[in-house]
Amino acid sequence: MISHSLPLQADTQGYWLIVNQQRLYWPEAQHGLHFSRMAELVPLFGEPEQSGALGEFEGKPVYYWVVNDQRDDEENWQNPRQLLRYGDAVFELAARAVQVALFMQTHRFCGQCGSAMHLVSWELAALCHRCGHRCYPRIAPCVLVAVVKGEQLLLARSSRHKAGFFSILAGFVESAETLEQAAIREVKEEVGIDIDQLEYVGSQPWPFPHSLMTGFIARYVGGDIRCQPNEIEEAHWFEPDALPEVPPVQTLSGQMIEQVKQQIAGNKKAT
Repeated sequence: MISHSLPLQADTQGYWLIVNQQRLYWPEAQHGLHFSRMAELVPLFGEPEQSGALGEFEGKPVYYWVVNDQRDDEENWQNPRQLLRYGDAVFELAARAVQVALFMQTHRFCGQCGSAMHLVSWELAALCHRCGHRCYPRIAPCVLVAVVKGEQLLLARSSRHKAGFFSILAGFVESAETLEQAAIREVKEEVGIDIDQLEYVGSQPWPFPHSLMTGFIARYVGGDIRCQPNEIEEAHWFEPDALPEVPPVQTLSGQMIEQVKQQIAGNKKAT
């Protein structure tokens, strides 16, 4: 549980994640979480607009520190995805810091009556003392689907990606929809094919700005590839040993692609 009521003093010591406009202070010379006393940060960043306890790392406390002013040292600020190279534990703390900062920034006033919101001390929530409206951080579930046909994997290039870069299919879950229903619908909408035998793989927080990625491997049932206009530029079936540029294995999509490659290789050996 994240506590926002913990009083932070000048001598409060621990790891610090400095957040500014959905980015984290992480200069090239910094090869891990920054450990210091709170007093050492004030000359560098000024007084925080928000700060609090975030969790623990290697048995020591981790705190977040939010500043929203314009910064001159743009090269020292990274988005959380760039911190994947430091491992899951660091990335998850970075993702949490960015998402907590966004939650506090977007819930200063009650969406029901317009009064000021106040942070709840015992859970991550904002409460309106006037009308009782309580808000929690928004989490947008998203499905990732690796579609397999025989010994081939379906990969697509989004209109947002550079030429030559492909990944598995993805889409947001809609209201009153299960994860499996969303996966089937998104694949049908984006490339026009039908799938079944969905196998859950895992999940990964994705702070852009507040998504939770959930992964499935599915079997191709039928249909021809028809790319959704303005969404999918191209989609093809690929052999595991002839893949284009794909996401790194630090991402859930990259891990799923690697898992499919290993499954297909295992099936070949078995036959």
